[in-house]
Amino acid sequence: MSGIEIVEVAPRDGLQNEKQLFTTAQKIALIEGMVDAGARRIEVASFVRGDRVPQMANAEEVIEGLSLPDGVTTIGLVLNLKGLDRALATRIDEIGAVCVASDEFAQRNQRQQSMESVDVAADVVRGAKAAARSAQVTIGAAFGCPFEGEVDPEHVVRMARILAEAAPREIALADTIGVAVPQQVYDLVTAVAAVTDGIPIRVHLHNTRNTGIANAWAAVQAGAATLDSAVGGIGGCPFAPAATGNIATEDLLYMLGRSHVPVDFDLDRTISMAGWLKAQMGRELPAMVSRAGTFPPADQNTAKEQR
Repeated sequence: MSGIEIVEVAPRDGLQNEKQLFTTAQKIALIEGMVDAGARRIEVASFVRGDRVPQMANAEEVIEGLSLPDGVTTIGLVLNLKGLDRALATRIDEIGAVCVASDEFAQRNQRQQSMESVDVAADVVRGAKAAARSAQVTIGAAFGCPFEGEVDPEHVVRMARILAEAAPREIALADTIGVAVPQQVYDLVTAVAAVTDGIPIRVHLHNTRNTGIANAWAAVQAGAATLDSAVGGIGGCPFAPAATGNIATEDLLYMLGRSHVPVDFDLDRTISMAGWLKAQMGRELPAMVSRAGTFPPADQNTAKEQR
């Protein structure tokens, strides 16, 4: 099986709903630590109003303070053209536009209707590309809305078809509130891929109802090129009730590695970063593998090598 790309989202989606504000230095340490663990695309900031999402208020300072090796792509989330202007004034490598698959959530998240958010996201992608920046787009609440309930898959497919006309580098489907199940993920990834002219599909999953890792495997089986995850399994959305953590990077790495799917990440270093993050937050994190450990245990592997 071909490899899967992982986008590390802990510095943005992971932190945005945390009450404990991270300093610029802490965010830089998190980003650089995950790059050392293997992250080559990483969400580092969101260009939104600091009064609405205080955790993201120091976006410019974080980006300015980063020292990353060649080959690493930093991603900044942008909700509108004003946010795009802020992002383009920094050294951010890639713009992440966002639209939402339900009217009520789009209104609360971006103060737009669903199809209005599609038009704005397409404009953000075109504006970023005109400025010679990479750009991608995420369809939020693609598998269910916290306010309206079920989301029609055909509506998501229509959104993706329109977004494809702006030629983003990829289109992401986000289970923002963690309601999806594997068959649903497989079906929607397949349906969207059929109308987007070969644009790669990324999938963003939350583990709110303990289906996240199973959903990740369904996305792989359906041909998704990229998966999002957050070290430690942290995350949530300030505008979606009960939207708990992202799937954990270490849990995803364990599942993919044991399934012989190539990934360019170091699991041990990722677990070490989860320990660092746990210490910064002063609490247990949702991820499972960083608590249970890898298998086979490292001492068993060493014993085999010595025989």
